[in-house]
Amino acid sequence: IMASSYGAKEEDGHHPGSAGLGGAAIRTKKPDNTAFKQQRLPAWQPILTAGTVLPAFFIIGLIFIPIGIGLYVTSNNIKEFELDYTGTDMSSPCFNCSQSWNSTNTCKCELFFSLDQPFESNVFMYYGLSNFYQNHRRYVKSRDDSQLNGDERSLKEPSKECEPYRTNENKPIAPCGAIANSMFNDTLDLFYIDPNGKKRPISLTKKGIAWWTDKHVKFRNPGGSNSNLTTVFKDTAKPVNWHKPVYELDVDIENNGFINEDFIVWMRTAALPTFRKLYRIIQKNNDMTPTLPRGNYSLAVTYNYPVRSFEGRKRMILSTISWMGGKNPFLGIAYITVGSICFFLGVVLLFIHHKYGNRNNSSDIAS
Repeated sequence: IMASSYGAKEEDGHHPGSAGLGGAAIRTKKPDNTAFKQQRLPAWQPILTAGTVLPAFFIIGLIFIPIGIGLYVTSNNIKEFELDYTGTDMSSPCFNCSQSWNSTNTCKCELFFSLDQPFESNVFMYYGLSNFYQNHRRYVKSRDDSQLNGDERSLKEPSKECEPYRTNENKPIAPCGAIANSMFNDTLDLFYIDPNGKKRPISLTKKGIAWWTDKHVKFRNPGGSNSNLTTVFKDTAKPVNWHKPVYELDVDIENNGFINEDFIVWMRTAALPTFRKLYRIIQKNNDMTPTLPRGNYSLAVTYNYPVRSFEGRKRMILSTISWMGGKNPFLGIAYITVGSICFFLGVVLLFIHHKYGNRNNSSDIAS
């Protein structure tokens, strides 16, 4: 009773003796005597018993295991093919290109492969790099988003974050920074070899590979409605490692300059050193034939991108997708693992409760 007896003034935060001489208030560090500050608010704490814990384990197991099986089967149904064309082995057709690479001469190589299964629906063509750390702090910061968004002032005066790729020959670099300077520039062409041995080129779509927000919001060409990009980018320099300026990336004005989708895809940096980026889309045929039928193919590579300096590797990936995205068995395995552990713990705890629970209850009654 004494613990709950306090005056109305104390509830309002007024303490006895808080007024000094002359009615002046004396400051105190004591919290106000309220339910919130004195931690007297109503609280609920669950009581863990066998009747609540065991059903929870079994329910989680019975839900997670079927979901994991479904995710795993869906991931396995996705068809995927990888072809390494780095050229480190002497038997590789791209070995000479990898050894004698230079920034002026263009080297071409061709690799042959076969698909054991037909690829239905749309097929997505990726390029993959290994041992390339796009997540390095200085590398990620080495860009000027205002310049990429079409700001004319940033076009002439790029951000200092772009150093040492900010200017070249006393001209501002467009686009500036280490990310743009290291843009992937291999050219990949795919051919189907029919039973007669004739090579047929496969149509590769280069539009629609970038995120919509990147294409229409984050990246814009300077100059507004001026479609003459040669004039817009006058008095700017191309990145040091580029073979051509930014306004010559494509003949299509809707895919040229800063809004070039290959460039936009590259500028979205990867989190891990081994990654893949979307290169092209192979659209599904209108008829009933597979997009990529079973058979022999060839990949023609224009070898422009060196990787020997950082011991990297390059590969081409063909993949279909499902409602859950690309091939990724980890999520299904994780669900199956968690569900199995919960179900196993439920069985073990049920056995312990059945064997020792009644004994404890009888001893409590006896006492």
